[in-house]
Amino acid sequence: MKLTNKVGVMVDSFGIGVREGLLKAREVGADGVQIYAVSGEMDPQNLNATARRELKQYIEGLGLEVSALCGDLGGHGFQDRKANPEKIETSKRILDLALELGTQVVTTHIGIIPDDPGSEVYDALQSACEELGQYAKSMGSYFAIETGPEPAAHLKAFLDTLSTNGVSVNFDPANMVMVTGDDPVNGVYLLKDYIVHTHVKDGIRLREVDPRIVYGALGFDPMAHEHIAQMAAGGDSFREVPLGKGRVDFDRYFAALQEIEYGGYLTVEREVGEQPEADIRKAVQFIRAYK
Repeated sequence: MKLTNKVGVMVDSFGIGVREGLLKAREVGADGVQIYAVSGEMDPQNLNATARRELKQYIEGLGLEVSALCGDLGGHGFQDRKANPEKIETSKRILDLALELGTQVVTTHIGIIPDDPGSEVYDALQSACEELGQYAKSMGSYFAIETGPEPAAHLKAFLDTLSTNGVSVNFDPANMVMVTGDDPVNGVYLLKDYIVHTHVKDGIRLREVDPRIVYGALGFDPMAHEHIAQMAAGGDSFREVPLGKGRVDFDRYFAALQEIEYGGYLTVEREVGEQPEADIRKAVQFIRAYK
């Protein structure tokens, strides 16, 4: 199998700040980078027009491009209708920043999609995603929901209710393996019309776990992103592991992506481990071995 996709890395996975992380991304041989854009120096409010131009030039000067921004705002995603107006506005500003940095993709978690389409939370999610999807579509862009909190078939059914594909999918096979026990290969075929970005990550599931314990939910104890990382590092439910050491069948997974003619980024995300740079370098080499 010969992969022609570009390889990205999550700058934040290095844990050393944006500029230093960009340098490391170049050193490990990435083509592009994904960057969190929700707080600190990457908060859209903290980047004026000049700073945005300078950052884009800096990234391009390293021979890199931005594969996506991460706009995950936490706090149950868009499950809480009262909190949504502010979150939707912030998400739109992150998408504006993404376009200025040269990417059309912002990845996010929207919150677990309830089983009942008639529920208040389902309606709140649907309304938020409809507005975000229309905004993204008007700019030729995408808000990409990360897979994991629910099975692929349920995510597809939700996406099919929206009027555009402006809200699409950031496909993370490890999240599916670790949390819902869903089959990533089957998920690729189910979600083929929506996949606009991917994470390359591996993991194992140790026991069945309520996704609400992992991702939080309205009316359920919230879980911070750091807690998810702690669970993946040493919890008793699942573990994130180096590529090829877990339950993601990358031969079949990459073959499925090829079959649906996915041409976007394969972006390495590493949320655990004491030596992130070494792990990310090995992950890039793992993907390159398919080229």
